[in-house]
Amino acid sequence: MLSYIIRRLIGMVPTLLIVSVLTFIIIQLPPGDFLTSLSTQASASGGSIDEAAMDSLRKQYGLDQPLYVQYLTWVSGFPKGDFGYSIEWKTPVANLIWSQLGFTLLYSVLALAITWLVALPIGVYSATHQYSWGDVALTFFGFLGLTVPEFMLALVYMFVATFAFGASVVGIMTPGLENAPWTFTKITDVASHIFWPTIILAVGGTAQLIRIMRANLLEILGQQYITTARAKGLTEDTVVNKYAVRVAINPLISLMGLQLPTLIGGATVLGKKKRYKKKKYQKM
Repeated sequence: MLSYIIRRLIGMVPTLLIVSVLTFIIIQLPPGDFLTSLSTQASASGGSIDEAAMDSLRKQYGLDQPLYVQYLTWVSGFPKGDFGYSIEWKTPVANLIWSQLGFTLLYSVLALAITWLVALPIGVYSATHQYSWGDVALTFFGFLGLTVPEFMLALVYMFVATFAFGASVVGIMTPGLENAPWTFTKITDVASHIFWPTIILAVGGTAQLIRIMRANLLEILGQQYITTARAKGLTEDTVVNKYAVRVAINPLISLMGLQLPTLIGGATVLGKKKRYKKKKYQKM
C-alpha cells in the first residue's frame, strides 16, 4: 500500500507540470497582458497611463521577459508557497488563497453533507416506490438538477434576492462585520449568507447521487439473497435498510472523493464572484 501511494505521488509530479504549462499557455493566448487591459480600461474611462509608467511596471513584474523566463519564475515559487503577486488585488496570491480557504472548505463540507442527507433517503424512496407518482416527480426534479448549471442557479438567486427581496448577496457576511468579534449575531449573519449558496452547490451533486442510489438499490433488490430474505419472513424495512441499502451505498463512497474537489472548485468560483462584486460596489 505504501509503495502504491509513493508511486502515485511520484506520478503526480509530471501531471502537475503538464497542467501548469497548459495553464500558462492558455493565460498567454489573449493578446497583450494585464497592464495592456488596464491601459485600455483607463482609456475607455477618459484617463490614460503614462507609457514610461507602463514600462516600469512591466519591468517590475517581469512582464518584459521572454515567456519561458516568466513561466520558470512563476513555477519556481510553487515549492516555497509563492504563487506570485496579484496586480488587480495588490496582494500576494498566497494571501488571497489562505484568506478564503477556510470559507471555501466550509461551503464544500456543508454542501457535501446536504447532498448525502437529502439524496440517500430520496434515492431509497424512489427505488422502493418505482414508477409511483413520487418517483416520477423526484426523477423529474433530479434530471432538472443535473441539466441546470450551478452558475445559472447562482445568477438567478443573486438577481431574485437583490431585486425582489432587497437582500445582500455580497460577501460572506454583511459589510462592517468583517473585523468584528465572533458573536452570536455574526454567526447568524454568516449562516444567512452561506445558506443559499450552499444549497446551490449541493443541487447538482444531490441530483446525481439520487440517480445512482436509485439504480444501485433497484439492482440489489432484484438479487437472489434479497428474495431469500423476504422468503424467510423478514419485514420489508429490514430487508431494504439492513441488507439492500448497506450494499447499494458502497459504490457511492468512492463518488464522494470525486464530488469534494468539484464542490471546492464551485465554492472557489462562487467566492471569487462575490469578492469581485464587493470590490466593484466599493469603487462605486
